[in-house]
Amino acid sequence: MFYKNARIFTSDFQFHTGAFEVKDGVFGEVLPETVPADAVDLGGATVIPGLVDVHSHGNSGADFSDGDYDGLKKMAAFYAKCGVTSFAPASMTLPYDVLARAFDTAKQLHAEAPEGLSRLMGIQMEGPYFSYKKRGAQNPDYLKEPDFAGFQALYEGCGGLVRIVDIAPELPGAAEFVEKASRLCTVSIAHTDSDYAHAKAAIDAGVTHLTHLYNAMPPIHHRNPGVIPAAVENPNVQAEIICDGYHIHPASVRLAFTMFRNRMVLVSDSGRCAGQPEGTQFQLGGQDAWLRGGVAKLADGTIACSATNLWTCLQNVLSWGIPEEEAVRAATYNPAKAIGAAAEIGSVETGKLADFVITDADYSSKRVFIGGKEIS
Repeated sequence: MFYKNARIFTSDFQFHTGAFEVKDGVFGEVLPETVPADAVDLGGATVIPGLVDVHSHGNSGADFSDGDYDGLKKMAAFYAKCGVTSFAPASMTLPYDVLARAFDTAKQLHAEAPEGLSRLMGIQMEGPYFSYKKRGAQNPDYLKEPDFAGFQALYEGCGGLVRIVDIAPELPGAAEFVEKASRLCTVSIAHTDSDYAHAKAAIDAGVTHLTHLYNAMPPIHHRNPGVIPAAVENPNVQAEIICDGYHIHPASVRLAFTMFRNRMVLVSDSGRCAGQPEGTQFQLGGQDAWLRGGVAKLADGTIACSATNLWTCLQNVLSWGIPEEEAVRAATYNPAKAIGAAAEIGSVETGKLADFVITDADYSSKRVFIGGKEIS
């Protein structure tokens, strides 16, 4: 099937008006010179790749760390309706046996790939190798120093689905962990009180990602620059950012895009409270949390996960003045790259999975397609 008269975000990260083909669940010709007469006319609508969320703990009352397969399917259905056609659920700082059960559900969903649900393309292992000082909403009872053998067992147990593993680079043995783990997956700096020297050493050892930029890491200081400048300086490092409007001020989001330019990754960092009513009480990594004022908080007021979704994050950054091409890339190709899936998803390109969203000029409406089939 061909679609014509569309404004398409193509693999050069620019918009072009033309047509594209979907054949057997993948993209065929993109911007062909000749188009069949029976092509579907999209009337100038905007077409972007399906969004890719590589950092979301849950939604709809379910959390990945629950280790509940039906809950994970519920999450995937919610993502799909939000235009998120692929995701990598994020775990929390928990005991290895709890993580292993959750990772088993991911392995099952990845293998079964039910029609109409968002594709599970990996896992982000957020914890337990974190700083106590910058633990944020991570449970301090389960924090550990870097443990490659333990990580490797979890990695192998889920068939290599861990595509991002997080670490605080100031912890003992961090650089050695990074060197080994980076041969298996993306390694990210997170929940850290690191100085510049430790951050740079970790990046030199193989770190290529920052988890939720600004949050749970030292701010930039002119005499003690810390993690953020170390990451900005290295062109191989991408940076996640939560754009729910609560975790980070819009001015700081604009600054982040200025610093990292085309290396930004939009994430929701949503918890099970996403899609739930204000005041909802829930569990997050074994701790009580409440949805208050649009954002989740622990009992002591510590800001935790978000209650948003990636489509809303994309709408937000567009409204905050981020150029459309940069915003769409940050929600599609860049996250796909972070989980090693850019050869399959993340752009409207011949041979890639036909996951895309048809929207209007202001991104206020959407039609979502997974494998070329529109979901209801």
